[in-house]
Amino acid sequence: MQRAAPFGPNLFASVMGTGIVATAGAGMPGLHTPATVVWALDALLLVFLVAAALKRWTWATVRSQLADPVMAQFWGAPPMALMTVGTGALLLGKDWIGLDAALAVDWTLWTLGTVLGLATSVLVPLRMIGSGERAFGGWLMPVVPPMVSAASGALLAQHLSDGPRQAMVLGCYALFGVSLFATMVIVPQIWQRLVQHGLGAASTVPTLWIVLGPLGQSITAANLLAGVPVLPGQTAFGVLYGTITWGFALLWVAISATVTVRTARRGLPFALTWWSFVFPLGTLVTGTSALARSVSSTMLAGIAVVLYGALVLAWATVAVRTTRAFR
Repeated sequence: MQRAAPFGPNLFASVMGTGIVATAGAGMPGLHTPATVVWALDALLLVFLVAAALKRWTWATVRSQLADPVMAQFWGAPPMALMTVGTGALLLGKDWIGLDAALAVDWTLWTLGTVLGLATSVLVPLRMIGSGERAFGGWLMPVVPPMVSAASGALLAQHLSDGPRQAMVLGCYALFGVSLFATMVIVPQIWQRLVQHGLGAASTVPTLWIVLGPLGQSITAANLLAGVPVLPGQTAFGVLYGTITWGFALLWVAISATVTVRTARRGLPFALTWWSFVFPLGTLVTGTSALARSVSSTMLAGIAVVLYGALVLAWATVAVRTTRAFR
């Protein structure tokens, strides 16, 4: 019998991955209802994992996980899981629970996720100072949550009056900056490690895809914020930044896919890091869709549909393997 994997914060990556399938599907033609069903299942998964965490985790457990240089990185997953479900409530769940309830859910989960995400953005990088650890894709996990906050906050800002709306948008751009510049510091370290030391263990190869997370999410955030105009040049910034970053994201897809295929030929054992194939790719879908709407591009909209098909296939594969691992 296969031994069950330990219960850690990385399990919340399953909520992130399932949630991005729902939220990305919200903008796909003909998929609104199926996406709503996926969101409802994701919300139940979040409730289950939170209840399990409250039952199993003690302060000593949390300290032990934070002391682990690999597991510590995945404390970025719980805040992103919270905000992904909250965004789904506003985009999809409102059809079932009503707008007022959806807003209440989203504001609550966004607030909790933002606070926790800012904490991981500070505490986990501090934990790595002087550790001598080599950078890998997982190092981005603690610093991506503020970018998720920026994108999710843009949707909430649309429901605010003028004064609070401006404050919310400015706050979202600040959160955008927190994650963007932290990413710019970390990605060169990941590339340097690859050049100097190679890929490392096969189980860490999927984490290369995490680089897509801040890239795709920043494209999404920049263009969603452009839809809440309170500052001059928001639309131009969203399109210019989004197009440039989208190009680099495609380059990273090509590199990551090639490395993944080569590793799979030699053997790619299942681990929870496989969820790195899902959420980051989902952010590229939402980013491509948001950019397509900003520039009214049929080509980009078509690419988003193709990427969404790949996302669903990746999610189904990883979800089945995860279920088997925890039977």
